[in-house]
Amino acid sequence: MSATAQDPFDSSLDLLRRLNPKHTSTNLSALINLVPDLTEDLLSSVDQPLQLARCAKTKREYLLCDYNRDGDSYRSPWSNEYTPALSDATYPSEKLRKMEVAANQAFDVYRELYYEGGVSSVYFWNLDDGFAGVVLLKKSVASGPKSTGSWDSIHVFEAIDGSRTCHYKLTSTVILNMVSGGEDLGEMDLSGNMTRQVESDMTVDNADRDHISNIGKLVEEMELKMRNLLQEVYFGKAKDVVADLRSVATLSQTIKDRAVHQEMITSMSRR
Repeated sequence: MSATAQDPFDSSLDLLRRLNPKHTSTNLSALINLVPDLTEDLLSSVDQPLQLARCAKTKREYLLCDYNRDGDSYRSPWSNEYTPALSDATYPSEKLRKMEVAANQAFDVYRELYYEGGVSSVYFWNLDDGFAGVVLLKKSVASGPKSTGSWDSIHVFEAIDGSRTCHYKLTSTVILNMVSGGEDLGEMDLSGNMTRQVESDMTVDNADRDHISNIGKLVEEMELKMRNLLQEVYFGKAKDVVADLRSVATLSQTIKDRAVHQEMITSMSRR
């Protein structure tokens, strides 16, 4: 009996989920070389650490992703120009571009307040019944030759216009990578990603102003929620493991505390 053939795209995604997320870009490139027919599907479906580029016109840094890519060229949110230049590139409408400029200014302030550094980029594109966009945030730090960290936020949203309200659908992914090393403790590598989604109907009286305010609120709330979840998963679990390996209290005190705890449980069960 022959085995059921698996879809190459699903198999590729399944493989990437099982590999170290720190090397997603390298693994994705290897998969594209193996199955070039899936290049566009994989690039649009797999979140990978954001790359930096510098706008040739404004000299400001911006972030690269699949949403500001057209072929092998990328659009700068600051100048609205592609590098390398394209003759038939896709651009947001004039009205949407004005909102995109305002959104980049707003999230540049947000980035400075919450990240105290890093780079942010916002890209919008038109839909038949509204518009969509992505908010990108990245910060990398290096406290030593063997201690580095990076945080990448990718917030993709759709905004579907109603009469006086707008339906927003936000899909957020955070990619976190931390490496710490030393002669005494060796090397520790924590890498992973998390994706969450939320939908909300919000009031829109002034489209240019309220859309940016609503999107900013959704992104801010989602980032706070995901940060707390990552803190619990990464540091909470690591603390539990370390506590099991090496207790802060003396061994005799730990045994005594466990004995008292067990005695209390036994006494309560007899009642």
